[in-house]
Amino acid sequence: MTQLWNTYIFRPMLNGLLFLYSLLGHNVGLSIIVFTVLVRLLTLPITQKQMRSAKASQDMQPKLQELQKKYKDNKEKLAEEQMKLYREHGINPLGCLVPTLIQFPIWIGLYQSVSNALPGNPLQLLNLARHIYVQFPILSSLVPLNASFLGLDLGRPAPILAILVGITMWVQQKMMATPTADAQQQAMTQSMQLTMPLMFAWFTWNAASGLALYFVATNIMGVIQQYFVIGLGGLAPLLGKLTSTAKPARQKGKGNGQKK
Repeated sequence: MTQLWNTYIFRPMLNGLLFLYSLLGHNVGLSIIVFTVLVRLLTLPITQKQMRSAKASQDMQPKLQELQKKYKDNKEKLAEEQMKLYREHGINPLGCLVPTLIQFPIWIGLYQSVSNALPGNPLQLLNLARHIYVQFPILSSLVPLNASFLGLDLGRPAPILAILVGITMWVQQKMMATPTADAQQQAMTQSMQLTMPLMFAWFTWNAASGLALYFVATNIMGVIQQYFVIGLGGLAPLLGKLTSTAKPARQKGKGNGQKK
């Protein structure tokens, strides 16, 4: 199983990252960003389908909430009516799960590629050399990589990137959130919106910052993609509140200026 994984997932991705490194002026940070973007583009059809399914589910929330109120004391009837509603709108309740399962090996392979491309000790460096294609000697000559990027050593932890991981993941989670009248589900969603970003920020805090850069890049790509497919989503109400709070302040400042 490990051999199959290395042959078809890990090694092609690792060598692809090294190839980009050779083309992009031996800039490992830029290579990680470009590599992440290319992988996201390759999986675009899958993620587009996933996001459209999420958008359709979001648009259907008012009807689902009506059913929840109508059949709140009859769980079996509620489940039956919900499935009927899903069928009427052509939505598969598991439509978001399948694309995620398909993408999961790609995410793991990409993570392993970035992790192994920046070895922290001689043993890891030796392990990296074992996975480089012998058919391309030029790739072996690139090792060890120059880990410097924008004044950071991507082979070492960088708290600023770990913080950006948390912020960008929170924005992405917030955009994906769908409104619900179920208090329990709403509390669970809000908990996940905080737990996941904090967990990944903590994970990347002491890890090689090259991994944090990968997470920041993939989160930003996800935010951009979600914006064009489903809009601001759950982020819209928050931005609306910030905008409405800022307008009176600007108007007050303008009024004070006129008075003077």
